[in-house]
This record gives sequence, structure tokens and C-alpha cells, in this order.
Amino acid sequence: MRVNIDEEACVGAGQCVLAAGEVFDQRDEDGVVVLLQAEPPAELGEAVREAAVLCPAMAIHVED
Repeated sequence: MRVNIDEEACVGAGQCVLAAGEVFDQRDEDGVVVLLQAEPPAELGEAVREAAVLCPAMAIHVED
């Protein structure tokens, strides 16, 4: 699994952090997503996919 984010599309909703805090964080100054793990372990796959679905800006892209 490989995760890519579009920082410019991010609206700082934070749903990704709630769904997969091991993989995503947010910048303090503006709330934009920070990718902590571009290639997360398989056991986080479900949470990462959920984060992508929950993202209101569709800023998270997951490749299997």
C-alpha cells in the first residue's frame, strides 16, 4: 500500500487523523494533513482506506 496526499486540496477537517492517527497528522498552523507513513503496514490498511473515504476534500489517494 502506498499513500499520497494532496496538501493543496486539504481543508483541514481532521477526519484522517481520527481514522488513522498512526499514518496522518495535521500541521498546527493551518490544520493541513501531514503524512507520517507513505507506506503503512498492512494492519493499518483498513483505517487508511477509511480515512480516504472520510476525507471531504478527497485529498488522500491510496494505491494497493
